[in-house]
Amino acid sequence: MYVAVDDTDSVSGNCTTFLATEIISELCKDMDLIGYPRLIRLNPATPWKTRGNASLVMRFGRGKGKRVHVGSISGRDVYCLQDAMRYEPEESDIVERIIPIIREHSEPDADPGLVVSRRKPAQSMYWKGVRTILDKSSAEEEIRRIGAHKYEVGCGRGIIGAVCGMAWRPADSTLELLAYRPKERWGTERIFDPLSIREADMALPSTFNSWEERTQKVTMVPSTPCPIMYGLRGEDHSELIEGKGIIRSEPAERWMIFLTNQGTDDHIIRDPKEMVPNQSYYIEGKVVRSKHIAGGHVLTDIDTKFGVMTVGAYEPSKEFRHLFDNLSEGDAIGVMGELREEPRTLNAEKVHVIRVVERYEKISNPVCSGCGRTMESVGKGKGYRCRTCRTSASGPQVEMVVRWVKEGWYEPPAAARRHLSKPLKRLRLEQPVEFVNRRV
Repeated sequence: MYVAVDDTDSVSGNCTTFLATEIISELCKDMDLIGYPRLIRLNPATPWKTRGNASLVMRFGRGKGKRVHVGSISGRDVYCLQDAMRYEPEESDIVERIIPIIREHSEPDADPGLVVSRRKPAQSMYWKGVRTILDKSSAEEEIRRIGAHKYEVGCGRGIIGAVCGMAWRPADSTLELLAYRPKERWGTERIFDPLSIREADMALPSTFNSWEERTQKVTMVPSTPCPIMYGLRGEDHSELIEGKGIIRSEPAERWMIFLTNQGTDDHIIRDPKEMVPNQSYYIEGKVVRSKHIAGGHVLTDIDTKFGVMTVGAYEPSKEFRHLFDNLSEGDAIGVMGELREEPRTLNAEKVHVIRVVERYEKISNPVCSGCGRTMESVGKGKGYRCRTCRTSASGPQVEMVVRWVKEGWYEPPAAARRHLSKPLKRLRLEQPVEFVNRRV
């Protein structure tokens, strides 16, 4: 039986992943957890998202096959089983047991949705949810089609995320180990050793977005008053367990490993037929011009098949902005990012420098080959002439400018990356130039 929840948190607190651990704690009293619990990020450009726009999905029943240690709740180990047997619990029983948990762990301004189903929604619902703005009626129609049960509070917007998350069939996936604080410490300053996080990042090859070596900054510990102590992301289950042992922090009351679509670029629409705001795209074009605006932001116009489009690199992306300072007119680039409605800009998440043009700068007026004197300009665009010998030249003496940008992929520091954005580390690529504390 599949169980999906969404939209129980808010910008002021709580966390839907914590709610998921409460559901697991309740239902695993008499059922098995089948497979990893799943944390599915949906369209990051959704205007009404809270923080990370995450849906949580679990499967319960009677399990068989490989037994995997995926967490601990209040001192009790949690395991998942690889496969499910034919037995399915009653949907209505599960809904009745989960409703009190949702009521207890939802924020007053949230719009929770719960979906319980024997069947998964069509996979297309996931791709619509991660790439577009989906209306509630589409989710409700799919609920009716698969014969699922639902429960909602407020406007019930969480129903949309629950259906879309349940529809995910992983092609690419990652894992995240989330550690949770005791309730009495929620909202207080987190206690941890930053150097232990660096140690874990260096020791565990598959982990990512934990530590920014360039700035010596921790990027896996939230600053919000939510229950999470930290989130360690990676591709290898055993490395996450090892990392939990390396990281030194205040004691965790529970922890859980989730299968996720984080770091996959699933939200990116490639080769779009049109550009619709509040969606994310990969688009290629040639640089036209760049300018700085108040706040330390850089706006770069690129000529694309849709006309001239403005790409935004904003102050929180730090040295990522330096890339745009070093681009020149005519450079060919590809940009991944969210298309904002107003002002209409493509907010850059990653950039592929496809080709850089040669640039030349004037050293001096040309020198006459006859007398060795410097020629004088005849007029703008009319070339140069030697007064003595009457020789002429069409242009000045120039030399090629050293370009500080190289072809390849560029990304913001870890703290400025989106949950869904695939880091270069996962692509087995390295940024060709590091623009640290340098602006042209």
